[in-house]
Amino acid sequence: MVAIDIQLSAAHADWPTVRRASLLAEERGYDALWVLDHLGGVALGGTRGLECFTWLGALAELTSTIDLGVLVANTWNRQVGTLAVAAASVSEVSGRRFLFGVGAGASPTSRWGEEQRIVDADLEPEMTGRHDRVERLLDLTDAMWIDERDEKFATFPLPHPRPPRIVGVNSVRLAEIAGHRAEGVNVAWGHPRRDEFLDAARAAAGEREFELTAWVHWSRDLLDPDHPTRSEMADRGLDRVVLAVLDDLGEFLPG
Repeated sequence: MVAIDIQLSAAHADWPTVRRASLLAEERGYDALWVLDHLGGVALGGTRGLECFTWLGALAELTSTIDLGVLVANTWNRQVGTLAVAAASVSEVSGRRFLFGVGAGASPTSRWGEEQRIVDADLEPEMTGRHDRVERLLDLTDAMWIDERDEKFATFPLPHPRPPRIVGVNSVRLAEIAGHRAEGVNVAWGHPRRDEFLDAARAAAGEREFELTAWVHWSRDLLDPDHPTRSEMADRGLDRVVLAVLDDLGEFLPG
């Protein structure tokens, strides 16, 4: 069965509104609740933002049954060790499986890099360097998140269950990295090369367990499993669909 998730944005809503929407997502029975990793609202044309792991810590206490996730954690917003510990901490605090979406970050010249430029954060201009950063995170979590880990990691949080790492991709190379190294891949359903990315990741994963996931803009119509888009997603073999409410949360909230 395909998991149907919800993703919320804080770019256009204050915390009380985000809180209300989060509780409603759990009440409505979505499989997982995802948050965005944006430092501010500028990339989404909004007026505000929430640091994603602070947000997830609040959700870990606010909710009790719905899985939590980040889609995607930008590997350039934090040092990779800090990012690994943050993900493990959400898993421990929530007592649930944490869906760890990770991404390579944006080009410094793109609109998605503007928030990093504003706060003078490090950005990598070369795509290969951004991909290398994802692999460094995968290397570190491979080493830190196993029971038989090196003694040097003994005082770091060890998540149980281990968070599946789901790599958000916009290139075949990163899709192949996801397939070889991670537990899942995520694509934008509307991307013109989505099938190429999904095929590359699935082929690289081989016979091992691996999740194909996609995000799409939220619409009430997409809750119908017989909707043409949902049928196409099922035919494509998706394991998980993330319905992303990226604009006004009022479209998701009743009244």
